[in-house]
Amino acid sequence: MQGQLSDPTAFGNIILRANPDGSAVLLKDVARIELGAENYNFTSRLNGQPSAAVGIQLSSTGNAVATSAAVRAKMDELSQFFPKGVEYATPYDTSPFVSASIEKVLHTLIEAVVLVFVVMFVFLQNFRYTVIPTLVVPVALLGTCAIMFATGFSINVLTMFAMVLAIGILVDDAIVVVENVERIMAEEGLSPKAATRKAMSQITGAILGITLVLACVFVPMAFFPGSTGIIYRQFSLTMVVSILFSAFLALSLTPALCATFLKPIKKGHHEKRGFAGWFNRNFDGLTNGYVKVTNGMARRAGRMMVIYLALVVGLGYLFVNLPSAFVPAEDQGNLLVDIQGPPEASANRTQASVQQIEEIFKSEPGVKDVIAIQGFSFSGSGANAALMFVTLKDWSERGDGNSAQEIADRVNMQLFGLKDATSYALSPPAIEGFGATGGFAFRLQDRNGVGQAALSAAGADLMAKASQSPLLTGMRVEGLPDAAQVLLVIDREKANTFGVTFSDINNTITANLGSSYINDFPNAGRMQRVIVQAKDQSRLQVEDLLKLNVRNASGGMVPLSSFAIAQWQKGSPQIVGYNGYPTMRIAGEPAPGNSSGAAIAEMERLAGEMPEGIGFEWTGQSLEEIKSGSQAPFLFGISLLFVFLLLAGLYESWSIPLSVMLVVPLGVIGCVLAVMAAGMPNDIYFNVGLIAIIGLSAKNAILIIEFAKDNYAEGKSLLESAIEAARLRFRPIIMTSLAFTLGVVPLAIASGASAASQNAIGTAVLGGMISATILAVFFVPAFFVFVLKLFGTKQPEVEDAEADPAPANVVAHYGSR
Repeated sequence: MQGQLSDPTAFGNIILRANPDGSAVLLKDVARIELGAENYNFTSRLNGQPSAAVGIQLSSTGNAVATSAAVRAKMDELSQFFPKGVEYATPYDTSPFVSASIEKVLHTLIEAVVLVFVVMFVFLQNFRYTVIPTLVVPVALLGTCAIMFATGFSINVLTMFAMVLAIGILVDDAIVVVENVERIMAEEGLSPKAATRKAMSQITGAILGITLVLACVFVPMAFFPGSTGIIYRQFSLTMVVSILFSAFLALSLTPALCATFLKPIKKGHHEKRGFAGWFNRNFDGLTNGYVKVTNGMARRAGRMMVIYLALVVGLGYLFVNLPSAFVPAEDQGNLLVDIQGPPEASANRTQASVQQIEEIFKSEPGVKDVIAIQGFSFSGSGANAALMFVTLKDWSERGDGNSAQEIADRVNMQLFGLKDATSYALSPPAIEGFGATGGFAFRLQDRNGVGQAALSAAGADLMAKASQSPLLTGMRVEGLPDAAQVLLVIDREKANTFGVTFSDINNTITANLGSSYINDFPNAGRMQRVIVQAKDQSRLQVEDLLKLNVRNASGGMVPLSSFAIAQWQKGSPQIVGYNGYPTMRIAGEPAPGNSSGAAIAEMERLAGEMPEGIGFEWTGQSLEEIKSGSQAPFLFGISLLFVFLLLAGLYESWSIPLSVMLVVPLGVIGCVLAVMAAGMPNDIYFNVGLIAIIGLSAKNAILIIEFAKDNYAEGKSLLESAIEAARLRFRPIIMTSLAFTLGVVPLAIASGASAASQNAIGTAVLGGMISATILAVFFVPAFFVFVLKLFGTKQPEVEDAEADPAPANVVAHYGSR
């Protein structure tokens, strides 16, 4: 005996009523029975053809590239069992952007290594001298990757950016060692082993100081909370571990290689011919000119401090007026299109609009695939809503004028001309999870219970003002517009008189206007639902609603019109709230040439003009931008404090750290001027570059001041100590700084995937490094002389220097009086 019905014929033979004469009323006599979809709320199209869409969301701990590969492999396996004529495609996938970004940054990494090698070879002019620092790079990066793996970090765009930045830093310590060994061998004729010992006795303190400064400047970034902290943490771990490995290798591997790999040279054998000789002669002339200028500046340290203060004041003005943003918008290889039809639009009417938009995208040469989901959008669900995912061709295939933003701009000009739908082509958010699209996300709220009508009026007023602002564009309300509604007014007394309950009324209306789930039945090996609903012809008009019959307590049928009337009204089809308040969701973008920070400030200004009881909040990427902006000063302050206290402990002095820290604004000047010249804002990547420049500026100062304090401890005057240190360290400072600067050039000029982020961090660091090098070499000797005179630092008594002809590392204690 069959226990369950399994096909439409069996369901059609269900007996509804058996008559005394032997006849019967069957289900098929009063109903149409068919196999259909579980629901008809959503449909999908791929490149204009009907399709069945499956969305796969990456988990918070998932690997995007590995997940994409696993899904494709599984689909290849399953496709062997598809019915004839059925194929699958993957028209929308975010992992290619991740893969392309990492590949692009890897190319940048290789370019940086090559440029650094060239700079070292030009200055060191010997293949053996150049190879030693170069060997440090792969060893340090491998060590960094091992630590990242052990701590659960992944290779991603952010960590790769940090590795590119670290390239120039990694070779710095090794360059300092090799350059000092080579100088001692050439000037004193010592063997490589003896020269290495003497060189390490002179510069070990400087290497430790540089390493600790560069490492600790990134440490505070690792402890910042929230989404911004996650971004900072990627840089912090990579940079700190790379720097520590670099120092370890500079104090172990590099000296060992110098002692065993370098060849002895005769005393005074420093003259070279050809390009190397020409370069050395010109650089020596440059050094002599530098020493003369520095000597004059150090003698007038007071005047130089006045100029320095003027530079700091100018820097403050420029920094405060720098436009702000969260992260730069990226060409991620895809676009999103939000489509909203009129409130009363049917599914067929919305589909016609979707087809028009598909044709617009087909005319774009940079578009690869278009997938449309009808029945859902960022505004809500309904027959008048649709959403498109547009996949663009590979970055290398598109050519000029076909970036994601340029395509979106061209398409939007045509979309604005559509009469039957409001639609926008938008870029996805720069960081996944921070909103549905790029731009800003604003929430207008009813804080005092003024009502939906007052909130809607305030929202309309705000939208009108925002649309006229030159700072804003693409203003839109993310929500379904008010639509016609039927209000069914039930006379409770009459309903009770007829014996009809509210539960019966609700069930009747639900089954006839919507549908009612009965049970499940087996079909093709799966359990599927049995759904009952009224024919569409019987529910087209309001009058049809009043003709419905409700079963009363005695089993009789009572028309709905007996105790209810229907009224038309206009109202919101959805209830939107945010943090417990009725809300209107508003989105938009900064106008071309304006930053997201300027757009946020403008929206806050306009919102301040709203009536009493209407408030606002930010969400998504905009909220994170505001948080990161408020955290940035604290981040800079604590990084500077860490560096200062570390130097104070290292040198047991307040004056030496102060003379080092004074150089930091000179690097920041370059950062600010570079991003202003490039039209870039103050964003997270700019902050990361700024933190790096704090450490790198201090590094150059330490190289000079470390030697200057040793000279001062040996009995030389302040001026003589500073000038001699500047002369000795001028070449290694220029070499290491040039190596680092050229190492970040590929970031600053990158193109393709993740280019905007690379440009943002590369431009800031490039500008900061240029100013930190050019200004620091002139100002640091003046800082040393001025600060030690200001603090009245005593000159330590020098012990018998002839006891040991090879000067050991002098340990002197400095302190303010």
